[in-house]
Amino acid sequence: MNERVIYVSRVTRLPLIAADGSDVGHIVDVVLDLGGRPPRVNGFVVGGMQRRRVFIGAGRVGEIDTRGVRLRRGSINLKQFELREGERLAAGEVVGRRIGDRRVVDIGLRAAPERFAWEVATVALLSGRRMPGLKRTPEVVDWSEVGELFSGERPLDRQAATLESLHPAEMAQALRRLPVSRRRMLAEALEDERLADLLEELPEDEQVHLIEGIDRDRLGRVLDEMEADDAADLLGEMPAAERAALLAAMDPEEAEPVRRLLSYEPDTAGGLMTPEPIIVAPSATVAEALARVRDPDLPVPLAAQVFVCQPPLETPTGRFLGVVGFQRLLREAASKPVGRCIEEEWDSLRAYVSDREVAGRLAAYDVVAIPVTDEAGRLVGAVTIDDVLDRVLPRQWRVTHTPSA
Repeated sequence: MNERVIYVSRVTRLPLIAADGSDVGHIVDVVLDLGGRPPRVNGFVVGGMQRRRVFIGAGRVGEIDTRGVRLRRGSINLKQFELREGERLAAGEVVGRRIGDRRVVDIGLRAAPERFAWEVATVALLSGRRMPGLKRTPEVVDWSEVGELFSGERPLDRQAATLESLHPAEMAQALRRLPVSRRRMLAEALEDERLADLLEELPEDEQVHLIEGIDRDRLGRVLDEMEADDAADLLGEMPAAERAALLAAMDPEEAEPVRRLLSYEPDTAGGLMTPEPIIVAPSATVAEALARVRDPDLPVPLAAQVFVCQPPLETPTGRFLGVVGFQRLLREAASKPVGRCIEEEWDSLRAYVSDREVAGRLAAYDVVAIPVTDEAGRLVGAVTIDDVLDRVLPRQWRVTHTPSA
């Protein structure tokens, strides 16, 4: 490969080939050392390794050609890849950046003077705005002409900070515009709580692709931050062994309601419900119920009513007594017991009822949430209208109806 330039866009489509000639993974990105002049290749990020992204040092690679990136020898350390201080991802962080009115579209690599080493040679840039139907030829410059690309603050950090400032629905829409590899890196850069918010706004198949490569302990923490029904939907897309391992990585108190939800078929009331609606005892006052409804972290459909049950007040509860809507609460005296405000027209659903019947019942009652009870008359959860809409609307409704970031 002496004096020959090979582009990052080509490298990231190549397989990783073991010394014996077998394919062991695929190249996801190239790790650059910001301290080198020219910037050196520290190694390669490899995907397809037991659902992880791992690091292969440049010194382990003997050859790069059109057939693949070939290892010289040795086994592969399957430890999850982590970008270190002073490093930058070529495809994930440098490609796509702007230099004035020009945009980086590729990076050329060449062999360094010493054996089994590579360095940045050139940068390919496109000028101006993209015109539909017009194919343009990029300008290729020496790396030194755009040296600012390889120093300073990491663009990934800036982009993650921008994403975190958006509403979760806008965050999901912004993420969809990015290449899959960049989506995953940004997901890893988000705080656990914000990653949980983001996952809740994505269809389950997109969630699974987004979290590939994130280590199990961190995924356990993210699942802890998700609503129990959303966590159950995500885990339901995974193989049984992976699902069990992630449940074990969660906080036991957070995992318990998720386990219960996973016991129901996904297209039933039990599979749709949240196990954590607002539950109060009949002796609770209207003022106490309204205080619960005012919780700013509560999803709007759950804040529309309280469910009245005999203790215990966590699902599965004691005997379910009825529902009181927040408008009724606003009309009653603050000291009045909630048990005396129960609205008689409410009926509960059984957990095995189909999602279509749930949708019909919500429409017939003109409500935003409906209780689900077991054979003993205990409240086990509530189905909200947003979860029903997620199920009955076409799979791509979020893409076409989410406001742009």
